Amino acid sequence: MVVIGVTGNIGSGKSTVCRILARLGAAVIDADRLSHEAYKPHSQSWQKIVATFGKDILKSDGEIDRQKLAQVVFPNPTALAKLHGILQPEVQRMIQENIEYHRRQGAKAVALEATLLIEDKRTWLADKIWVVVASQDKVVKRLKQERDITESQILSRLKSQMPAEEKAKYADEVVYNDGDLNQLEARLTQLWNELDIDAKIND
Repeated sequence: MVVIGVTGNIGSGKSTVCRILARLGAAVIDADRLSHEAYKPHSQSWQKIVATFGKDILKSDGEIDRQKLAQVVFPNPTALAKLHGILQPEVQRMIQENIEYHRRQGAKAVALEATLLIEDKRTWLADKIWVVVASQDKVVKRLKQERDITESQILSRLKSQMPAEEKAKYADEVVYNDGDLNQLEARLTQLWNELDIDAKIND
C-alpha cells in the first residue's frame, strides 16, 4: 500500500486533489476532519484547549467556536504553537489508526490530506509527499467563494503557514493548481499512473 501525503497551504486545493485521487482508487484520510474529533466537548484535548485559551472560545452548547479560536491563535505564533501541541499527538494517533485500518482492508493507496504534515514533522507517515501549490490571488478568490472569511483573515492564515516554496523542497511531486479542474485531473492521473500501484501489488 502506498501512502501519499497531500499537503499545501490553506486554499491550495488539497481537498480537490484528494477527491480526484479517490476517484482514481485511493482511500482518503482527512487530518483536519480528524482534528475536529479532538475538539469534541469534554474530551481530554477539549479540556486542555479550554484551560489554555479560556471559556470565551466556547459556544453556548459547550462546543469550541473554531472561528473565535482562529482569531486568537492565527495572529499569535506562540498561541498557535500551544494549540498544535495539544492537538497533534491525538491527531497523529488517529491518523495511524486509520492508515492501519485501510491497510487491513486491502487498500492499494491512501491519500493523507494534512495541511501541517511538514511543519509537524509527520512526513514519515507517508511514502510520497505531494505539495499542492496555488498563487495567492487564486487562494483568496477560492476561499472568499467557499467560506465566510475575509481577505485579511485569509492573508493572516497564509502568513502563519510555511511558505509554499519552502514546502516544495520536501515534495516528491509539486502539484500546481492555478488552472482549471480538467488540467488538475490530467496532472493527477499522470502522477497516479507513474506510481504504477497495480504492478507493485502484483509483485
